[in-house]
Amino acid sequence: MSRRFEEIDWQPTPIGEISLRRRWDPAAGEDVHEVKLGDEFLMSSLFTAGEIALARLGLAELPEDGGDFDVVVGGLGLGYTARAALDDPRVRSLVVVDTLAEVIGWHERHLVPLGAELTGDPRCRLAHGDFFALAAGGDGLDPAEPGRRFHAVLLDVDHSPAHVLHPRHAALYRPDGLRRLAAALHPGGVFALWSNEPPDDAFTAALSGDFVRARAEVVTFDNPLRGGTSTNTVYVAAAA
Repeated sequence: MSRRFEEIDWQPTPIGEISLRRRWDPAAGEDVHEVKLGDEFLMSSLFTAGEIALARLGLAELPEDGGDFDVVVGGLGLGYTARAALDDPRVRSLVVVDTLAEVIGWHERHLVPLGAELTGDPRCRLAHGDFFALAAGGDGLDPAEPGRRFHAVLLDVDHSPAHVLHPRHAALYRPDGLRRLAAALHPGGVFALWSNEPPDDAFTAALSGDFVRARAEVVTFDNPLRGGTSTNTVYVAAAA
């Protein structure tokens, strides 16, 4: 058994103090990795069903007989969305954009469980950049290749379209922002978004303005902390 609690890393960042912690969870019988921004919990390795479903539901919308898909993930976190995307053999390349170099460093230094796996996969590149600024700028979502288009955009940064981590993120979820996201996709491409809140009919309707199909799927998973089950929402929208 590992030590009961350890703060693996702590760093000041432009959006606040971020910390990576590891604790032993006797109920799960394993180490749990957690990320905090200030006093707020951002993510935990106890709760990964929504992050994994984001990749699986988004990529399932692409043609099954297709392949060589290029995918971009907004938000690295502990890496579960990225790893789920790489589990799909149709994915040719994956760019994971994160605004915090410190989080990318955790993976490069193998301080998190999936770090070695992600940095060791030749299809995967971790890119330091502001996903929201890239989406608003009109030059595409790959900081290293302006104008590049993708077959799928998977986004997991904010708590929900209505509960954002920074006020400037809100523009992405409005009609102009969604229009620019659709323009970053190949024809028939997919935008999928994770949310910690129940489906928002108004946001689903906003997606329908720039995508030919849009839906919200509820992901249900066991909650070992509170007991019973909890839910996340994954929005999936297909471009024309």
